[in-house]
Order: sequence, then structure tokens, then C-alpha cells
Amino acid sequence: MKNVTDSFVSLGQWPSAGSFGFNTDILATNPINLSVVLGVLIFFGKGVLNDLLDNRKQRILNTIRNSEDLRGGAIEQLEKARARLRKVEIEAEQFRVNGYSEIEQEKLNLINSTYKTLEQLENYKNETIHFEQQRAINQVRQRVFQQALQGALGTLNSCLNNELHLRTITANIGMFGAMKEITD
Repeated sequence: MKNVTDSFVSLGQWPSAGSFGFNTDILATNPINLSVVLGVLIFFGKGVLNDLLDNRKQRILNTIRNSEDLRGGAIEQLEKARARLRKVEIEAEQFRVNGYSEIEQEKLNLINSTYKTLEQLENYKNETIHFEQQRAINQVRQRVFQQALQGALGTLNSCLNNELHLRTITANIGMFGAMKEITD
């Protein structure tokens, strides 16, 4: 590697021949070379560069337009979705309110029906109790009447003899005869 470096160093030490030669001073030759290269690039590449920049500009503008169109469509869809959401929320609120009122109405109907049923059952119970009381009273009356009749028959049979029997019959016939005369 040392040989290669030495050869470049030795080129820089050659005396200039007068008309043509290599200038190995990097600081002196670099700005000139760059300005020549840039001048050639600008002269010949100006059209190509303008075309590339115009194409890039058109693609960017098209992308912006497409983005604006998509944004507009998205905003429109968002507004439609919001309108549907408001409509659905209103309907849900109506269903909720109607549902609560229907539930309350059904609850009141059920309570009223239950009260009516209980009232009917109370009436049936009272009628049944009254009927059973009347039946019990009638049974007691019949028993008392039967016992009184049996007691009276027993008393009459034990106390009556033939003579008393004939006198009772005669007295009763006399009373009936007197009543008949009074009514005539």
C-alpha cells in the first residue's frame, strides 16, 4: 500500500510541462469540477427534472383530491350514521317508555284482577258460611222440635189416661164449636 501512496505523492512533485498535465491539488480542482458537473446536469437534466417534479406534483394533487373525496364520503356516511343513531335512540326511548307504561298497566290490571278474585272468594266464603249457619240453625231447630215433640208426646202418653183424654177432646170440641159460633 505504501507503493501506491508514494506514486501519487510523486505525481504531485512533477514539474509542470507547460501545456498539459494533471493538477493534483484537490482543493483547487474540486470546486471547478463540481461546477462543471452541476452545469451539465442542469442544462441537460432540467427537462427531465421538471417532468419528474411535475409528475410528482400531479400524483400528490391527485392523492389530495382522492383524500378529500374520501373524507367527504366518510363525513357523509358519519352524518347518516349519526342520524340513524339518533333515530334508533329515540325509538329505543319510546320502546322503553312504552314498555314501562305497559308493564305498569299490566301490573295494575293484575292487581285489580287479583282484588276482584279475592272479593269474589270472600263473597263465596261469606255465602257459604251463611248457608252453613242457616243449615246448622235449621238442623238445630228440627232437633229441638223433634225433642220437644217427643217430650210432649212422652209427657202426654204418661199423663193421659182414658178419662182425661175424653175430657180434653170434649173441651177442644167445645172450643171449636164456640169459635164457629163467633165467626158465624
